[in-house]
Amino acid sequence: MRIKKILNNNAAIVIEDKQEKIVIGPGIAFNKGKNDLINRNKIDKLFVIKNDDHFEQLLPQIPVELMAITQEIIQYAEDRLEVKLNPHIFIALADHLSFAIERHEDGIYIKNKLLSEIKILYKKEFDIGIWAINYVKEKTGIHMPVDEAAFIALHLHTASVPSGSLQVTLRQTSIINEIIHIIQDYFSISLEENGLSYERLITHLRYTLYRITETSDRTMDEEMLIMIRNKFPSSYNCAKTIAKHLSRQHDIQLPPEEIGYITIHIERLRSRKG
Repeated sequence: MRIKKILNNNAAIVIEDKQEKIVIGPGIAFNKGKNDLINRNKIDKLFVIKNDDHFEQLLPQIPVELMAITQEIIQYAEDRLEVKLNPHIFIALADHLSFAIERHEDGIYIKNKLLSEIKILYKKEFDIGIWAINYVKEKTGIHMPVDEAAFIALHLHTASVPSGSLQVTLRQTSIINEIIHIIQDYFSISLEENGLSYERLITHLRYTLYRITETSDRTMDEEMLIMIRNKFPSSYNCAKTIAKHLSRQHDIQLPPEEIGYITIHIERLRSRKG
């Protein structure tokens, strides 16, 4: 393999089998130049990358040690999730961790306003995020807050689904957060985030947004919907308030049956039955 671009003394982009790869190792690129051969015995880590100008611009700014940490996190995540993550997560996650560490050194801490929702919606990914921040601490001595585990979880989830988009993931999670606040304000209550009913509501809202996006059909018997509306008028009116908010702020139209299902979940939350 021959060098295409030197990142620093310990890392370089090489070409092998018509593929671009990152090689990492102590002094692997020291006194080397473009088109020079790489000593395979010095390679500690090797990553396959795709052609991406943005990728190459960011790479020199990311410490080599952090590249190795990122790859270990990705490998751990793939083993736990039993899925091959989109290759683009390498640069996205490495860049995120690099910036998070930089913020930490500057004494800047960003709260993740979606922490509660992420812990429920992406539980496996969040658990991996917890492992990741502990691994970063083990390797660097830097203690990241739990909020970073949630940010990492979003990256992992996005990379684990076909055509995943971090923007879409954030939007849906933010919408769910808005809905929770509507319910709390409507009834002047504080919802118990670790309760089963809360978890069921969050999970239902996630799939509601997914079904609407995918235009999937879901029906509820008309008589059942009328019964729900009459039996739980306050929860139903709250669900209607949510529907109006989604329509006005996000151009999302909740069908009547979804309003009925959300009513049931809200009522369960209010009555603390589960």
